[in-house]
Amino acid sequence: MSDYSLGGLPQPYTIVEVTQETPRVRRYVFDRALPAEPGQFVMAWLPGVDEKPFSVMDDQPLTLAVACVGPFTEALHALGSGDRVWMRGPFGHGFRLTGRRPLLVAGGYGAAPLYALARRARQQRAEVTVVVGARTAGDLLLMERFAALGCQVRLCTDDGSAGECLLADAAAERALDSLACDALYACGPAPMLTAIAALARRRRLPAQVSREAYMRCGIGVCGSCACDDQLICRDGPVFDVTQD
Repeated sequence: MSDYSLGGLPQPYTIVEVTQETPRVRRYVFDRALPAEPGQFVMAWLPGVDEKPFSVMDDQPLTLAVACVGPFTEALHALGSGDRVWMRGPFGHGFRLTGRRPLLVAGGYGAAPLYALARRARQQRAEVTVVVGARTAGDLLLMERFAALGCQVRLCTDDGSAGECLLADAAAERALDSLACDALYACGPAPMLTAIAALARRRRLPAQVSREAYMRCGIGVCGSCACDDQLICRDGPVFDVTQD
């Protein structure tokens, strides 16, 4: 956890590279590192606009994948190389890597934190399989980058325009039928995460999921990300669902 985890002042980071990953998602590489564990997040601030949380895609240097979904991300998408964004973090609990043959399940924008996990797992010589799911072929995120890490990549789309015509959790179950995976990790829409937790229980596999929520402070003070008796920013965003 960084010195800024108690709410310190945002620090300026300069954009050095912008890549259009999908029609709605851009990848931003910044000028220096922000050490983080896979699954942790940062709070990005644009003065006069707002501050929003983003999962860390890579920390050496800091890299974020940003989908254009509202006023803040529209403002961020208007920036380019040489522009600055202010960061606080990293925050939250990240993934704990267990096993040697993990299966990662990425639904939609959930690919970003799982890329950081896949990179760490491959550095430890784990055999990584990644299910990348999205609504359509044009929405599939980071599939080539997972493959470049040496991961086995399986694609699925809701409309069948690429890979299997399956939801990501169903594609994950099919993958488990043919692979000797020993742990499950997932990030994506809430219904998918619920299905992955149930799948892990049926298969008796350890599982961790990264949940998303609206956040304002990132440090467990404002309560905006409350879910039952937990705060996503403080108690998550990664949760062990093996025993749920």
